[in-house]
Amino acid sequence: MSNPPVTGPPETKSTGFFASMSSMFGSSSRRESSRSTSPERLNLEGVEVINPDGGKDDAAEEATKGRFKPEERDSFFKMMKSYIGADVTSLVTLPVTIFEPMTMLQKMAELMEYSHLLDKADECEDPYMRLVYASSWAVSVYYAYQRTWKPFNPILGETYEMVNHGGITFLSEQVSHHPPMSAGHAENEHFTYDITSKLKTKFLGNSIDVYPLGRTRVTLKRDGAVLDLVPPPTKVNNLIFGRTWIESPGEMIMTNLTTGDKVVLYFQPCGWFGAGRYEVDGYVYNAKEEPEILMTGKWVESMQYQPCDLEGEPRPGTEMKEVWHVADVPEDDKFDYTYFAHKLNSFDTAPRKLLPSDSRLRPDRYALEMGDITKSGADKSRLEERQRAEKKTREAKGESFKTKWFDITEEVASTPWGDLEIYKYNGKYNQHRAAIDNSHRTDDEVDNKSIEFNPWQYPPS
Repeated sequence: MSNPPVTGPPETKSTGFFASMSSMFGSSSRRESSRSTSPERLNLEGVEVINPDGGKDDAAEEATKGRFKPEERDSFFKMMKSYIGADVTSLVTLPVTIFEPMTMLQKMAELMEYSHLLDKADECEDPYMRLVYASSWAVSVYYAYQRTWKPFNPILGETYEMVNHGGITFLSEQVSHHPPMSAGHAENEHFTYDITSKLKTKFLGNSIDVYPLGRTRVTLKRDGAVLDLVPPPTKVNNLIFGRTWIESPGEMIMTNLTTGDKVVLYFQPCGWFGAGRYEVDGYVYNAKEEPEILMTGKWVESMQYQPCDLEGEPRPGTEMKEVWHVADVPEDDKFDYTYFAHKLNSFDTAPRKLLPSDSRLRPDRYALEMGDITKSGADKSRLEERQRAEKKTREAKGESFKTKWFDITEEVASTPWGDLEIYKYNGKYNQHRAAIDNSHRTDDEVDNKSIEFNPWQYPPS
């Protein structure tokens, strides 16, 4: 048996098959055609409906299900039909009825829920086990990412701060509106985390492909090792017709840029009757591209690992061990939130003197959290209108938007889905926060909840 290739884990008895990154990135069209429902059957051109727990004969029935009423569904499809094949990242204004009370900046912070795994990676002496810990951390957030509610797009200049979790200080900022881009930085005594986030989408009628055109870097402080993460693309199925569900078929690659070691994890596509759904399998490779540790699990449950030989088989005398397990979650939560997601919305994780640009303070987000759909929609429209007015003011003044906490660099990173301009954390937030924390004045203290949302560059006209 030949050595397993580094571009795709070797076949094992537990998983049945693996694929290389090059074949996976080109496989979505083949899989779509094999599982799609003909337009004639639904009398709707361009519609593909997939029941993740059924077969090809279940699509017509599945198309009648979902969150929309029939008249809303048909109207929404007519509106969206002209966008088929397009990148709809910022083209379409959507109703708040499909939103969750959280912004994309907060969603970025969800990756910190299991940050203790990065602490363990930093403390670990074994270079391959540290990749087991770090890659399991990267997998862990997909449990939260399966939510089918859409987060709010951040307003330009909007921020999100988080403290009181694992000793972490987290900050994200919306650094561009067209195209939508966010930057984030997190830090504790064990690691720093830096991300420039930009999404590229392709609307396919009843589904949307989401390509993570971004860069994620983790630096472990003990020895300065830099880990680079390339996540798989994501597909949101049954957007309009049928029950919406999400999968991320493809490869996740985490590379230790310092040593050349890497881990390649393959997220299985969902097959007929749910076969393979949620499964993740892969290997940790050394710099010579030889397998050292096999990994397996489900991104909705847990991840396990076991040392392996050069052929990818478990080493004699070793056993499979669990490295991560999903935490308990609330029952029957309206938005399928985890307990950590609720913490992100609360002011318990907010620092003293919260920035007025913080996502928690958005009136449309808060109104939706309180169940007031009408007010949420009105507030969302008002914020978007003011954002457009600010753009006109900038253009009239010949000015450009200036970020506060992240600076654009001259670096342009190459990703599997295109080039990306890189933003770098400038450290000014550390100075801002230190000045507040070192101040013992109480006469200027304010209740964070009373702060008015203000990401704006100019005063209201």
